[in-house]
Amino acid sequence: MRSASPLLRLGASLLAALLVALPPAGGPVDPLADRGWTWPTAPVRMLRPFVAPAHAYGPGHRGLDLGGDGDVRAPADGRVAFAGRVAERSVLTIDHGDGLVSSFEPVDTDLAVGEVVGRTQIVGRVSDGGHAGAGSLHFGVRLDGEYINPLRLLGGVPRAVLLPCCEPLADRGG
Repeated sequence: MRSASPLLRLGASLLAALLVALPPAGGPVDPLADRGWTWPTAPVRMLRPFVAPAHAYGPGHRGLDLGGDGDVRAPADGRVAFAGRVAERSVLTIDHGDGLVSSFEPVDTDLAVGEVVGRTQIVGRVSDGGHAGAGSLHFGVRLDGEYINPLRLLGGVPRAVLLPCCEPLADRGG
C-alpha cells in the first residue's frame, strides 16, 4: 500500500487546523476546555498540529508548532518548573497544578525555577534551535505525565462528525 501523498497530508493538516476554529455544538465537550487557557503566541498561526502517537513510544507530534510575534506568553497561571537547555535547545516548562504542565521550545527566558507566572504574562522569546522552523514555537502540554492535545485547553477539540464518503458497495458493481 502506498503512503499518502504530501499534498494529501498537507490537506489533512489544514483540515485539522480549520476544525479547531469551529466550536463544538452545545458547548465544550471536554472539561479541560473550561480552564481559561490562552494561546502562548500572538497573532496565532498554527504551523503544525498535534498528532497523537499510536502508543507511548510511537511516532507523532506531541504539541503544536506556532508562529507569532516572537513573545511567548504563559497560557495560564503557574510556576516555572524548568528553564534551561535540553538536547541543545532552550526549554521552558510551567507547572499549572492539577497535573497540567506546559512546555515551550526554543525559548530564551530570564525566569528561574520556582517563579510564579500569570496568565498572558510574557515569559520569554522564541530563540533558535528546536525541530520547528526558524521563528516558530513548539508548545506541548502534559496531563499527569502524558502528552495531550493543547487544543483541549484552548477552547476544546470539536466532536468528530462522520460524513458519508463513498458510494454504497452495491453501486460499485461488487
